[in-house]
Amino acid sequence: MKTHHRYARDVLWPLSALVVLGVAGCGANQAEPAATLQTTNVVRGGLRITAEATGTVEPIRKVEVKSKASGEVLALSVDVGDQVETGALLARIDPRDVRNSFDQAAADLEVAEARLEISQAQNQRSKELLEGDVITPQEYENARLDLANAQANFIKARTNESLAELRLGDVTITAPLAGTIIQKSVEEGQVIQSASGNVSGGTTLFVMANLLEMQVRTLVDETDMGQIRQGMLATVKVEAFPDRTFQGYVERVEPQAVVQQSVTMFPVIVRLDNRADVLRPGMNADVEILVDEATDILLVSNNAIVLPQDVGPAALVLGLDVEEIDLATFGGRGRRGGRAAAQALGASEVAGGQGRSVGRGGPLLDSLRARMERGAISQDSARIIMQRLRRAVPRADVGPGAGGGFGAGGGNARRAGPQGGRAPGSQVRRAVLFLINDGGVPEPMAVQIGLNDYDLTQILSGVEEGAQVALLGAAELQAQQQQFLDRIRQRTNPFRGGGLGGGGGRGR
Repeated sequence: MKTHHRYARDVLWPLSALVVLGVAGCGANQAEPAATLQTTNVVRGGLRITAEATGTVEPIRKVEVKSKASGEVLALSVDVGDQVETGALLARIDPRDVRNSFDQAAADLEVAEARLEISQAQNQRSKELLEGDVITPQEYENARLDLANAQANFIKARTNESLAELRLGDVTITAPLAGTIIQKSVEEGQVIQSASGNVSGGTTLFVMANLLEMQVRTLVDETDMGQIRQGMLATVKVEAFPDRTFQGYVERVEPQAVVQQSVTMFPVIVRLDNRADVLRPGMNADVEILVDEATDILLVSNNAIVLPQDVGPAALVLGLDVEEIDLATFGGRGRRGGRAAAQALGASEVAGGQGRSVGRGGPLLDSLRARMERGAISQDSARIIMQRLRRAVPRADVGPGAGGGFGAGGGNARRAGPQGGRAPGSQVRRAVLFLINDGGVPEPMAVQIGLNDYDLTQILSGVEEGAQVALLGAAELQAQQQQFLDRIRQRTNPFRGGGLGGGGGRGR
């Protein structure tokens, strides 16, 4: 299953939340100016998100035609490809066996009927003799028992005769439904086995199906299942008609997974209208399922989209001074005003062995270090100050879906589906573009994004049509990550080797 959409985070390498919150403490370090600044424009157009797969055309209903009677095939009335109506004659089987069975059953019925009449007469005479004290009660009871047995034999014989009569019709094979003969398994003169009297199920004479409605069975990777819904429109192409498109819809997504080569997949059935009678069972089909689409929207290249947690590294790639960018504007975290608290306090949180700078934490750390060096405060006092700041600043929510932060899509944003694009009905997400100003310098700009495929992303707000934005290569951004992380660790661990972050001993 090949899905034609992807999150912008798949195009631009994401960094952890540590990078988002720690960039403000990087000091005055600045990346080398970018050698070449590549740009693109925000344009207006349309976007169509589809999921592609391959499958096989097959009939919705396929029936195996078998004979309830055994014997030799005397005649075949149809051949492969013939269209027949319900009840049409398909074949005739040698009727001698079933005719003999019927004649024997009819004779058994006559005997049973005669015995019943005799038993009824004997029972009546025994009753009269009993009343005249000619026979004993035991003899009368024997007569009644003979009558009951005669009645049972008569019912059994009549049932066998009815079944034998029905089997006379089994030698004439008719069509169980209106459709097309797609397979013939026997020829005239061949001896077949009964379907009802054989443990193997008998001999299949024909396979027929209604070809006016067809379906394509395809397998969808489990990572794409969140985007496929029953009723979605689909288009199908087959190699036999390369210039023709067949319309259909997703009829169902089967619940049982299929594992192929250690990959878990789910069968998806796409139903087609074949009243033109051109599709045939077994054709290879290319299926395109429409997930979402939009027209007359603003679009920009995926290489221009920067997730909020990547603003710092992206700025370094573009040769900008990170200290001149208020990253909290683009990457503020927390559901309870974490960014506002960080800006007010200028604090740094140290947790889990990794530093997370919040807001503009560098000046505060430098001030604490300078006061310790002058002997104005001890390491214990500095540690207490940091603990108080840590309690004052709410802990950041990390990763996509965290409420309130840029890149979290806002507090109400839903996480988009796998491999980009967005799940049907998903809300907007947040991102950053580096807009080229009048002086030719890129400046970060907060935007809201929606649909996206492998190449383009929809811009919902934040920039206008024709705006020029910078392009960033994924390889360049990845190469900048380690250097950027090293700077953050250095800034968020200012008391290395016995200080606050180093786990040293108490000051003396």
